[in-house]
Amino acid sequence: MSSPDPQVRAARNKSTSPPPRGPVVAVTGAASGVGALLTERLAASEEVKQVVAIDERRGECAEAEWHILDVRDPAIADRLRGADVVVHLALDLDLETDAAARTAYNVRGTQTVLTAAAAAGVHRVVLCTSTMVYGALPDNELPLSEDAELRATAEATGVGDLLEIERLGRRAPRAHPGLNVTVVRPAVLVGGTDTALTRHFESPRLLVVAGSRPAWQFCHVDDLCSALEYAVLEKVDGELAVGCDGWLEQEEVEELSGIRRMELPSAVALGAAARLHRIGLTPSPAGDLAYTMYPWVVSGSRLHDAGWRPAYTNEEVLAQLLDEVSGRHTVAGRRLGRKDATAAGAAGATVALLGAAAVVRRARKARRRI
Repeated sequence: MSSPDPQVRAARNKSTSPPPRGPVVAVTGAASGVGALLTERLAASEEVKQVVAIDERRGECAEAEWHILDVRDPAIADRLRGADVVVHLALDLDLETDAAARTAYNVRGTQTVLTAAAAAGVHRVVLCTSTMVYGALPDNELPLSEDAELRATAEATGVGDLLEIERLGRRAPRAHPGLNVTVVRPAVLVGGTDTALTRHFESPRLLVVAGSRPAWQFCHVDDLCSALEYAVLEKVDGELAVGCDGWLEQEEVEELSGIRRMELPSAVALGAAARLHRIGLTPSPAGDLAYTMYPWVVSGSRLHDAGWRPAYTNEEVLAQLLDEVSGRHTVAGRRLGRKDATAAGAAGATVALLGAAAVVRRARKARRRI
Protein backbone atom coordinates (compact mmCIF):
# COMPACT_ATOMS: atom_id res chain seq x y z
CA MET A 1 0.00 0.00 0.00
CA SER A 2 1.53 3.32 -1.03
CA SER A 3 2.07 6.07 1.55
CA PRO A 4 -0.17 9.13 1.40
CA ASP A 5 0.88 12.15 -0.60
CA PRO A 6 3.11 14.50 1.48
CA GLN A 7 0.57 17.31 1.14
CA VAL A 8 -2.16 14.99 2.42
CA ARG A 9 0.00 14.01 5.41
CA ALA A 10 0.67 17.70 6.17
CA ALA A 11 -3.06 18.49 6.04
CA ARG A 12 -3.83 15.58 8.38
CA ASN A 13 -1.11 16.64 10.82
CA LYS A 14 -2.41 20.21 10.78
CA SER A 15 -5.99 19.12 11.42
CA THR A 16 -4.93 17.01 14.41
CA SER A 17 -2.38 19.46 15.83
CA PRO A 18 -3.21 20.89 19.27
CA PRO A 19 -4.49 24.45 19.58
CA PRO A 20 -1.82 27.12 20.06
CA ARG A 21 -0.31 27.17 23.52
CA GLY A 22 -0.09 30.30 25.56
CA PRO A 23 -2.19 32.20 28.06
CA VAL A 24 -5.80 33.25 27.83
CA VAL A 25 -5.61 37.00 28.45
CA ALA A 26 -8.44 39.27 29.59
CA VAL A 27 -8.10 43.00 28.92
CA THR A 28 -10.32 45.55 30.66
CA GLY A 29 -10.92 48.89 28.95
CA ALA A 30 -10.43 47.04 25.68
CA ALA A 31 -12.59 49.21 23.42
CA SER A 32 -10.44 52.34 23.27
CA GLY A 33 -7.03 53.85 23.89
CA VAL A 34 -4.21 51.64 25.10
CA GLY A 35 -6.69 48.84 25.80
CA ALA A 36 -7.78 48.68 22.15
CA LEU A 37 -4.19 48.70 20.89
CA LEU A 38 -3.14 45.97 23.31
CA THR A 39 -6.19 43.84 22.48
CA GLU A 40 -5.31 43.96 18.76
CA ARG A 41 -1.67 43.19 19.50
CA LEU A 42 -2.41 40.19 21.72
CA ALA A 43 -5.07 38.84 19.35
CA ALA A 44 -2.44 38.80 16.58
CA SER A 45 0.22 37.12 18.74
CA GLU A 46 1.02 33.45 18.20
CA GLU A 47 2.07 33.29 21.86
CA VAL A 48 -1.44 34.10 23.13
CA LYS A 49 -4.17 31.46 23.01
CA GLN A 50 -7.20 33.76 23.32
CA VAL A 51 -8.09 37.35 24.22
CA VAL A 52 -11.14 38.17 26.34
CA ALA A 53 -12.08 41.84 25.87
CA ILE A 54 -14.09 43.63 28.57
CA ASP A 55 -15.55 47.11 28.30
CA GLU A 56 -18.82 49.02 28.55
CA ARG A 57 -19.07 48.97 24.76
CA ARG A 58 -17.85 46.63 22.05
CA GLY A 59 -14.58 47.48 20.35
CA GLU A 60 -13.35 46.75 16.85
CA CYS A 61 -11.19 43.67 17.42
CA ALA A 62 -13.21 40.85 15.85
CA GLU A 63 -10.78 38.15 17.02
CA ALA A 64 -11.43 38.85 20.71
CA GLU A 65 -14.26 37.41 22.80
CA TRP A 66 -16.23 40.45 23.97
CA HIS A 67 -18.08 40.94 27.25
CA ILE A 68 -19.95 44.21 27.79
CA LEU A 69 -20.04 45.31 31.44
CA ASP A 70 -18.73 47.83 33.95
CA VAL A 71 -15.54 46.66 35.69
CA ARG A 72 -17.10 47.60 39.03
CA ASP A 73 -19.75 44.91 38.54
CA PRO A 74 -18.90 41.81 40.65
CA ALA A 75 -20.28 39.72 37.76
CA ILE A 76 -16.93 40.29 36.08
CA ALA A 77 -15.63 37.28 38.03
CA ASP A 78 -17.71 34.98 35.81
CA ARG A 79 -16.24 36.59 32.66
CA LEU A 80 -12.70 36.03 33.94
CA ARG A 81 -13.05 32.28 34.53
CA GLY A 82 -10.59 30.44 32.34
CA ALA A 83 -8.30 33.45 31.96
CA ASP A 84 -4.66 33.11 32.98
CA VAL A 85 -3.80 36.80 32.96
CA VAL A 86 -5.81 40.01 33.36
CA VAL A 87 -4.51 43.37 32.13
CA HIS A 88 -6.49 46.09 33.88
CA LEU A 89 -6.64 49.21 31.70
CA ALA A 90 -10.17 50.46 32.49
CA LEU A 91 -9.11 53.72 34.16
CA ASP A 92 -10.58 57.21 33.91
CA LEU A 93 -7.79 59.79 33.78
CA ASP A 94 -9.77 62.40 31.82
CA LEU A 95 -8.85 65.94 32.86
CA GLU A 96 -12.47 67.05 32.55
CA THR A 97 -13.95 64.32 34.80
CA ASP A 98 -15.07 65.31 38.29
CA ALA A 99 -12.17 64.36 40.58
CA ALA A 100 -14.31 62.56 43.17
CA ALA A 101 -16.16 60.56 40.50
CA ARG A 102 -12.88 59.69 38.79
CA THR A 103 -11.34 58.40 42.02
CA ALA A 104 -14.45 56.39 42.89
CA TYR A 105 -14.39 54.69 39.48
CA ASN A 106 -10.66 53.99 39.42
CA VAL A 107 -10.35 52.66 42.94
CA ARG A 108 -13.58 50.63 43.01
CA GLY A 109 -12.82 49.22 39.55
CA THR A 110 -9.33 48.08 40.56
CA GLN A 111 -10.60 46.56 43.82
CA THR A 112 -13.29 44.63 41.96
CA VAL A 113 -10.95 43.37 39.23
CA LEU A 114 -8.32 42.16 41.73
CA THR A 115 -10.92 40.37 43.88
CA ALA A 116 -12.71 38.90 40.86
CA ALA A 117 -9.43 37.71 39.32
CA ALA A 118 -8.53 35.85 42.51
CA ALA A 119 -12.01 34.31 42.72
CA ALA A 120 -11.82 33.21 39.08
CA GLY A 121 -8.46 31.48 39.52
CA VAL A 122 -6.45 34.00 37.49
CA HIS A 123 -2.79 33.76 38.43
CA ARG A 124 -1.53 37.16 37.22
CA VAL A 125 -2.94 40.68 37.09
CA VAL A 126 -1.08 43.43 35.25
CA LEU A 127 -1.81 46.99 36.41
CA CYS A 128 -0.79 50.13 34.52
CA THR A 129 -0.04 53.34 36.43
CA SER A 130 2.67 55.93 35.62
CA THR A 131 6.21 56.91 36.55
CA MET A 132 4.51 59.97 38.07
CA VAL A 133 4.12 57.86 41.25
CA TYR A 134 7.83 58.40 41.97
CA GLY A 135 7.14 62.11 42.36
CA ALA A 136 8.88 65.06 40.71
CA LEU A 137 11.33 66.44 43.26
CA PRO A 138 14.44 68.63 43.05
CA ASP A 139 16.65 66.00 44.73
CA ASN A 140 15.62 63.10 42.47
CA GLU A 141 18.53 61.17 40.97
CA LEU A 142 18.87 61.08 37.19
CA PRO A 143 17.74 58.46 36.42
CA LEU A 144 15.80 56.98 39.33
CA SER A 145 16.03 53.28 40.08
CA GLU A 146 12.79 51.33 39.67
CA ASP A 147 13.16 50.44 43.36
CA ALA A 148 13.21 54.12 44.33
CA GLU A 149 10.70 55.21 46.98
CA LEU A 150 7.35 56.41 45.67
CA ARG A 151 7.38 60.01 46.93
CA ALA A 152 4.50 61.46 44.91
CA THR A 153 1.56 63.08 46.64
CA ALA A 154 -2.07 63.34 45.58
CA GLU A 155 -1.65 66.98 44.50
CA ALA A 156 -1.38 66.29 40.74
CA THR A 157 -4.16 65.13 38.42
CA GLY A 158 -4.94 61.45 38.95
CA VAL A 159 -1.74 60.68 40.87
CA GLY A 160 -3.64 59.98 44.09
CA ASP A 161 -5.68 57.37 42.20
CA LEU A 162 -2.52 55.76 40.80
CA LEU A 163 -0.91 55.58 44.24
CA GLU A 164 -4.03 53.91 45.63
CA ILE A 165 -4.09 51.46 42.70
CA GLU A 166 -0.48 50.53 43.48
CA ARG A 167 -1.34 50.08 47.15
CA LEU A 168 -4.17 47.73 46.22
CA GLY A 169 -1.79 45.85 43.94
CA ARG A 170 0.72 45.34 46.77
CA ARG A 171 -1.98 44.12 49.15
CA ALA A 172 -3.68 41.71 46.73
CA PRO A 173 -1.10 38.85 46.83
CA ARG A 174 -1.23 38.88 50.63
CA ALA A 175 -5.02 38.74 50.63
CA HIS A 176 -5.13 36.21 47.77
CA PRO A 177 -2.16 33.80 47.89
CA GLY A 178 -1.26 32.57 44.43
CA LEU A 179 -2.17 35.85 42.72
CA ASN A 180 0.79 37.64 41.14
CA VAL A 181 0.53 41.39 40.48
CA THR A 182 2.80 43.15 37.99
CA VAL A 183 2.78 46.96 37.75
CA VAL A 184 3.85 48.74 34.57
CA ARG A 185 4.68 52.46 34.91
CA PRO A 186 4.97 54.41 31.63
CA ALA A 187 6.68 57.79 31.37
CA VAL A 188 4.86 60.72 29.68
CA LEU A 189 2.56 58.75 27.39
CA VAL A 190 2.19 59.89 23.79
CA GLY A 191 -0.01 58.53 21.03
CA GLY A 192 -3.64 59.64 21.05
CA THR A 193 -3.44 60.72 24.69
CA ASP A 194 -4.67 63.90 26.40
CA THR A 195 -3.04 64.67 29.74
CA ALA A 196 -1.86 67.70 31.65
CA LEU A 197 1.66 66.90 30.42
CA THR A 198 0.75 66.59 26.73
CA ARG A 199 -1.27 69.82 27.01
CA HIS A 200 1.89 71.52 28.26
CA PHE A 201 3.07 71.41 24.64
CA GLU A 202 -0.12 73.02 23.31
CA SER A 203 0.77 76.37 24.90
CA PRO A 204 2.12 79.31 22.90
CA ARG A 205 5.10 79.38 25.31
CA LEU A 206 6.62 76.63 27.42
CA LEU A 207 6.21 77.67 31.02
CA VAL A 208 9.50 77.34 32.90
CA VAL A 209 9.67 78.02 36.62
CA ALA A 210 12.80 79.98 37.56
CA GLY A 211 15.41 77.83 39.26
CA SER A 212 13.82 74.53 38.25
CA ARG A 213 15.57 71.60 36.54
CA PRO A 214 13.14 69.89 34.12
CA ALA A 215 14.02 66.59 32.44
CA TRP A 216 11.66 65.02 29.91
CA GLN A 217 11.24 61.29 29.32
CA PHE A 218 8.50 60.09 26.98
CA CYS A 219 6.83 56.74 26.23
CA HIS A 220 5.16 55.88 22.92
CA VAL A 221 1.92 53.89 23.28
CA ASP A 222 3.34 51.17 21.02
CA ASP A 223 6.27 50.73 23.42
CA LEU A 224 3.87 50.57 26.35
CA CYS A 225 1.87 47.84 24.59
CA SER A 226 5.02 45.81 23.87
CA ALA A 227 6.06 46.14 27.53
CA LEU A 228 2.59 45.02 28.66
CA GLU A 229 2.91 42.03 26.33
CA TYR A 230 6.21 41.13 28.02
CA ALA A 231 4.40 41.18 31.37
CA VAL A 232 1.50 39.10 30.00
CA LEU A 233 3.90 36.44 28.71
CA GLU A 234 5.73 36.40 32.06
CA LYS A 235 9.02 37.46 30.54
CA VAL A 236 9.32 39.99 33.36
CA ASP A 237 7.46 40.82 36.57
CA GLY A 238 7.47 43.13 39.58
CA GLU A 239 7.31 46.92 39.23
CA LEU A 240 8.46 48.01 35.77
CA ALA A 241 9.17 51.45 34.33
CA VAL A 242 8.78 51.82 30.57
CA GLY A 243 9.84 54.68 28.35
CA CYS A 244 12.45 55.91 25.93
CA ASP A 245 16.10 55.54 26.85
CA GLY A 246 17.55 58.62 28.54
CA TRP A 247 15.91 62.03 28.68
CA LEU A 248 15.80 65.51 27.18
CA GLU A 249 16.88 68.66 29.01
CA GLN A 250 14.57 71.68 28.84
CA GLU A 251 16.90 73.46 26.40
CA GLU A 252 16.81 70.46 24.07
CA VAL A 253 13.00 70.40 24.19
CA GLU A 254 12.84 74.08 23.30
CA GLU A 255 15.30 73.66 20.42
CA LEU A 256 13.49 70.61 19.01
CA SER A 257 10.00 72.07 19.43
CA GLY A 258 10.76 75.62 18.35
CA ILE A 259 8.57 76.84 21.23
CA ARG A 260 10.13 79.57 23.30
CA ARG A 261 9.97 79.61 27.06
CA MET A 262 8.12 81.93 29.42
CA GLU A 263 10.00 81.99 32.72
CA LEU A 264 8.18 82.91 35.93
CA PRO A 265 9.19 82.97 39.60
CA SER A 266 8.04 79.88 41.49
CA ALA A 267 5.69 81.78 43.80
CA VAL A 268 3.96 83.49 40.85
CA ALA A 269 3.56 80.31 38.77
CA LEU A 270 2.35 78.09 41.62
CA GLY A 271 0.12 80.79 43.10
CA ALA A 272 -1.56 81.55 39.77
CA ALA A 273 -2.04 77.84 38.99
CA ALA A 274 -3.64 77.22 42.38
CA ARG A 275 -6.02 80.18 42.09
CA LEU A 276 -7.07 79.40 38.52
CA HIS A 277 -7.83 75.80 39.44
CA ARG A 278 -9.66 76.75 42.61
CA ILE A 279 -12.16 78.93 40.77
CA GLY A 280 -12.61 76.30 38.05
CA LEU A 281 -10.86 78.06 35.16
CA THR A 282 -8.33 75.28 34.59
CA PRO A 283 -8.57 71.49 34.97
CA SER A 284 -5.00 71.12 36.25
CA PRO A 285 -4.17 71.65 39.93
CA ALA A 286 -0.94 73.39 40.93
CA GLY A 287 0.60 69.99 41.71
CA ASP A 288 0.85 69.26 37.99
CA LEU A 289 3.47 72.00 37.66
CA ALA A 290 6.01 70.00 39.68
CA TYR A 291 6.23 67.49 36.82
CA THR A 292 7.37 70.28 34.49
CA MET A 293 9.83 71.64 37.07
CA TYR A 294 11.81 68.71 38.45
CA PRO A 295 13.14 65.39 37.10
CA TRP A 296 11.25 62.08 37.38
CA VAL A 297 13.17 60.02 34.82
CA VAL A 298 13.38 56.26 35.52
CA SER A 299 15.98 53.77 34.26
CA GLY A 300 13.70 50.92 33.07
CA SER A 301 16.43 48.38 33.84
CA ARG A 302 14.12 45.43 34.55
CA LEU A 303 12.63 45.42 31.06
CA HIS A 304 16.07 45.94 29.54
CA ASP A 305 17.47 43.00 31.50
CA ALA A 306 14.63 40.86 30.09
CA GLY A 307 15.61 41.79 26.53
CA TRP A 308 13.02 44.50 25.86
CA ARG A 309 14.02 47.66 24.03
CA PRO A 310 11.97 50.77 23.12
CA ALA A 311 11.25 51.23 19.43
CA TYR A 312 11.22 55.02 19.77
CA THR A 313 13.58 57.72 21.02
CA ASN A 314 12.59 60.73 23.09
CA GLU A 315 13.23 62.94 20.07
CA GLU A 316 10.91 60.85 17.87
CA VAL A 317 8.11 60.77 20.44
CA LEU A 318 8.36 64.51 21.05
CA ALA A 319 8.07 65.08 17.29
CA GLN A 320 4.91 62.93 17.20
CA LEU A 321 3.46 64.78 20.18
CA LEU A 322 4.05 68.15 18.52
CA ASP A 323 2.35 66.87 15.38
CA GLU A 324 -0.65 65.60 17.37
CA VAL A 325 -1.17 68.86 19.26
CA SER A 326 -0.68 71.09 16.22
CA GLY A 327 -3.63 73.47 15.94
CA ARG A 328 -4.65 73.09 19.58
CA HIS A 329 -4.28 76.03 21.92
CA THR A 330 -3.98 75.66 25.68
CA VAL A 331 -3.07 78.09 28.42
CA ALA A 332 -2.52 76.88 32.00
CA GLY A 333 -4.07 73.54 31.05
CA ARG A 334 -7.28 75.11 29.67
CA ARG A 335 -8.14 74.57 26.02
CA LEU A 336 -8.93 77.75 24.09
CA GLY A 337 -11.20 78.03 21.08
CA ARG A 338 -9.77 79.36 17.84
CA LYS A 339 -11.10 82.89 18.49
CA ASP A 340 -9.55 83.00 21.98
CA ALA A 341 -6.27 81.61 20.66
CA THR A 342 -6.08 84.23 17.92
CA ALA A 343 -6.64 86.99 20.46
CA ALA A 344 -3.93 85.61 22.72
CA GLY A 345 -1.49 84.72 19.99
CA ALA A 346 -0.17 88.19 19.21
CA ALA A 347 1.35 88.69 22.64
CA GLY A 348 1.78 85.03 23.53
CA ALA A 349 1.22 83.35 26.85
CA THR A 350 1.93 86.45 28.93
CA VAL A 351 -1.23 88.16 27.69
CA ALA A 352 -3.22 84.98 28.26
CA LEU A 353 -1.92 84.66 31.80
CA LEU A 354 -2.70 88.32 32.52
CA GLY A 355 -6.19 87.76 31.14
CA ALA A 356 -6.66 84.80 33.45
CA ALA A 357 -5.43 86.91 36.38
CA ALA A 358 -8.01 89.57 35.48
CA VAL A 359 -10.75 86.92 35.61
CA VAL A 360 -9.53 85.94 39.07
CA ARG A 361 -9.71 89.55 40.21
CA ARG A 362 -13.24 89.94 38.82
CA ALA A 363 -14.31 86.75 40.60
CA ARG A 364 -12.91 88.08 43.87
CA LYS A 365 -14.76 91.39 43.49
CA ALA A 366 -17.99 89.56 42.70
CA ARG A 367 -17.64 87.47 45.86
CA ARG A 368 -17.04 90.59 47.95
CA ARG A 369 -20.23 92.18 46.59
CA ILE A 370 -22.35 89.17 47.57
